[in-house]
Amino acid sequence: MKTKKAMATRPALKRKVAKASKDDLHVKIADAGNAPEVTTGEGGRYLYGIVEAKEQMTFGKIGIGGAGELVYTVKYLDIAAVVSKTAVYIFDPTRENALAHEHVIETVMKTYTIIPMSFGTVFRTDDDIREVLKSIYASLKDVLTQMAGKLEFGLKVNWDRDQIIEELKQEDEEIRQFHQEIIRKHLQSTYLARMQLGRMIDKAMAERSTQYVREIYEALRSVCVASRDNQPIGDKMIMNAAFLVERKREAEFDGVVNKIARKYGKRLKFKYTGPWPPYNFVNIRLKVERVTAS
Repeated sequence: MKTKKAMATRPALKRKVAKASKDDLHVKIADAGNAPEVTTGEGGRYLYGIVEAKEQMTFGKIGIGGAGELVYTVKYLDIAAVVSKTAVYIFDPTRENALAHEHVIETVMKTYTIIPMSFGTVFRTDDDIREVLKSIYASLKDVLTQMAGKLEFGLKVNWDRDQIIEELKQEDEEIRQFHQEIIRKHLQSTYLARMQLGRMIDKAMAERSTQYVREIYEALRSVCVASRDNQPIGDKMIMNAAFLVERKREAEFDGVVNKIARKYGKRLKFKYTGPWPPYNFVNIRLKVERVTAS
């Protein structure tokens, strides 16, 4: 998968693990009364995601687990699960396993729109997977239709707080005058004055952060389908966003991001990653509840 750049900053490659949401789908799979209980080590199917498919497909021997298992599709009508054979157990989210999971999704999304599943989603058989596809067919079909031909890009924006504070002391007339007054006095009131200055700076910083983020969103609004604002990480990050972009407008979106980065120069540092599957715009997560058939 390509990794995007904005200016000279190399983007972070780590992808956030998908979190459970209130829209999780609880899927009940009926077991035959005499079916053997699944134990660690038995054959199963690792599920990577869901695609639209009119015929059976394979994607090479790139399955998770290091055994070179073939990645293939399990179809129901015109949708299919992308899977590989695996032992049935809980996968540890090691770097090797996470990269294998991502590599399969990245391979598939070069050609198809894929609804990514959470890391470590394992079913027992192909028939179990078909049963799930059948039970939530309408939901999956709707999401695939909405996400068709679209990619996700991540954009994180950081700033140097000390640099911004120094700029405010020079550019904001009220802050500049108050700061100079503190420097001149050196009296017992200096502590309280510095507290007041700190509050003034914090307020101005918040306003400037909001202004920058608003300007960036406004610039990207015309070249994306949707955006999602995630919680910034740490005190240097002012923006942590995901953008849903039509595949055919990827180059146009790239151009606007780089134009924005040039506009802000060294004042802001952009970390731009993608393309990804629409992790931030798809809420389907499968939670399997196995029941015994009566």
